[in-house]
Amino acid sequence: MKAIIVEDEIPAQKELQYLIETHSQIDVLACFEDGLEVLKYLQDHEPDAIFLDINIPSLDGMMLAGHISKFETKPAIIFTTAYKEHAVKAFELEAFDYILKPYSEKRVAAMLSKLEAHFLRGNDQAVKQLPTNVIQRINGWKDDKIYVIPVEDIYYAEASEKHTLIYTRDDVYSIPSTISVFQAEMPEDLFYRCHRSYSVNITKIHEIVPWFHNTYLLKFHQFKAEIPVSRGKAKEFKQLMRL
Repeated sequence: MKAIIVEDEIPAQKELQYLIETHSQIDVLACFEDGLEVLKYLQDHEPDAIFLDINIPSLDGMMLAGHISKFETKPAIIFTTAYKEHAVKAFELEAFDYILKPYSEKRVAAMLSKLEAHFLRGNDQAVKQLPTNVIQRINGWKDDKIYVIPVEDIYYAEASEKHTLIYTRDDVYSIPSTISVFQAEMPEDLFYRCHRSYSVNITKIHEIVPWFHNTYLLKFHQFKAEIPVSRGKAKEFKQLMRL
């Protein structure tokens, strides 16, 4: 996997490159300090990811990302900034992630793991070799903060317009992607799309209750939610759970 860094503060640029090289197999092709230089570079090169500061000369990170979003082949964009107020706009541009400065090594390492797994899942050959549990954490928003959530702690996900709500035993988080994207990135042996609006962690199911039209309601241990299985998924779910 290949990436570039766009950061006009050299110490931050070097720190990020060190973290990438330490915690991933990502090859950093080049570093840039100017947005227009990046646009010129992208005319002849196709990196898989761009680590993009927002406050850069000539063409700021948001404008640069807007141009990149129109590319036929789009690299994953990871915004890096000291200002959290740009987060909503960043995810409207379909950013892969949004990392705040000063960098947390643990947070960056988790993001890099997710990024590499995402890249591999987009490669047909790599998908065949990829362990189903390679995605171990996702990043969720709550109270204007980003939390790293272990996948095994998630009970279920619920569609909410252009976002998806993630339910753990004690909290609810939001991720800026559709439930289809969530489902595609989750381990296939853990999460099942039981309904157009719901994806459930099958290891958390405690009770399967027969319901109308030969469908089911799913209940969890020490958790009050009841999740429906749609009529269209009932037969598949029955086979999955060996009912």
